[in-house]
Amino acid sequence: MRAVGSTAFFGAVSGFLCVAVGAFWEPLIQDQAVRNLVDTAARYHIMHTMAAFASVSFRNWGSERARLAPAFFFAGILVYCGSTYLKALGAPIPIMGFAPLGGFLFLTGWGLMAWAGLELFSQSLRGARSDGEPVLASSANRPLETAADRSRPG
Repeated sequence: MRAVGSTAFFGAVSGFLCVAVGAFWEPLIQDQAVRNLVDTAARYHIMHTMAAFASVSFRNWGSERARLAPAFFFAGILVYCGSTYLKALGAPIPIMGFAPLGGFLFLTGWGLMAWAGLELFSQSLRGARSDGEPVLASSANRPLETAADRSRPG
């Protein structure tokens, strides 16, 4: 459970920072090349923050293989997006040499998620467990309850 909590915490901080960049820094940028750098970094930043949150769902659905993916997504955000943000701030050209490492970290996270997805797919092909519950026992397998359903008597 600790890994889920840390993913939630770091994901929330990462999302906050990404929105702060988009809301407060990007509008101030006049140079189009710098704006493009920040836009690219912010897109990768939010996309991989959401991917880290998605890994929690994979774990809730029964795949422990997804537990390491958030570490790679957050490390990729730090390395790829961090170096791109630093470049936009005027850091020397060599800082961009870190970007491919960040890309590799992102790909590793996605590879882990694909491996976890394969595990979930394999479980779904096997069908129900011995207790009759679906293999992917989660709220995703139950019909959505609406406010109208909750207000109906019995």
